[in-house]
Amino acid sequence: MKFKNIKAALFIGFSLIIIMMSVYFYQVFFNPNLLITQEKAVLYIPENADINQVIDSLKKHKYLEDVVSFGFVSKVLDYQENIKPGRYILTKKMTNLQAIRHLRSGVQEPVRVTFNNIRLKEDLAKKICKNVIATEDQFMELLNNPEYVSKFGFDTTTIISMFIPNTYEMYWTSTAEDIFSRMKNEYDKFWDDERTAKASELGLTPLQVSILASIVQAETVKNDEKPVVAGLYLNRLERNMLLESDPTVVFALRDFGMKRVLKRHLETDSPYNTYKNLGLPPGPINLPEPSTLEAVLNYEHHNYIYMCAKEDFSGYHRFASNYRQHINNARKYQQALNRRGVYK
Repeated sequence: MKFKNIKAALFIGFSLIIIMMSVYFYQVFFNPNLLITQEKAVLYIPENADINQVIDSLKKHKYLEDVVSFGFVSKVLDYQENIKPGRYILTKKMTNLQAIRHLRSGVQEPVRVTFNNIRLKEDLAKKICKNVIATEDQFMELLNNPEYVSKFGFDTTTIISMFIPNTYEMYWTSTAEDIFSRMKNEYDKFWDDERTAKASELGLTPLQVSILASIVQAETVKNDEKPVVAGLYLNRLERNMLLESDPTVVFALRDFGMKRVLKRHLETDSPYNTYKNLGLPPGPINLPEPSTLEAVLNYEHHNYIYMCAKEDFSGYHRFASNYRQHINNARKYQQALNRRGVYK
């Protein structure tokens, strides 16, 4: 009888241990352990991170409740040997199992990369590398590498035109090389057969359209006026006239705070100065928006060859087909500048 009682006690004890272990394992795997009080959070895992770095990051941002259980499940699921870098979104009350499966899958949440209002390579590098691991220095090194940019059909002067301003989704782990490849794909998508054919009808290559569009964009911020300005410069190109665009002089001088281009500025010795050099400059003077590229491809037909900002400072321009009319328009604008005390 005593032996039976001992067996019963052992059985009950063993059963309790099994139950307790089952409860514990259930809790370890299936009870919420991350973001107990937060709705959503972002976790960044860098290249070559180990499990200690992942856990330290979770602890630092107070995403993780119980470190031991997270580490245990990580080991069981072999996550420690399969850590993938990236930007991951964690949601409220995630279990260890959910979180580790998510991180182990490598399915990142993309970041939004936006760049516009770009004049110089440095401007592009600053904006495009803001939300990715690629650094500005790494990006600039490729932009200025003749051998590398030649792979994409550009040189170090024209490569910037491959980057069409927009908002793109990329992964945080994108390298400088990844960004170049992505932007070349976007460039090729934009320059489809239809747009390339339109450029050819103008007697221009896609690159030349980009350069001309950069001048148009620098001349006017009014979308409804861009086709008119584009038509004006196309008229000048067709007549073999100097483009005489003030923004090209500003770009040559790199003085983007300049409010008034004077005669002495027009003597600037630079291939970008279209008052001294016939045809288009060697590269774009900014990154034209897609709408500006479209304005060039779908320019307005007219006889204008001169333009001058309106004296009301509305941002619009007066256009002329002869020099006398242009001089009258220019005089009105110069007088308006003088009244405002703008002399340089």
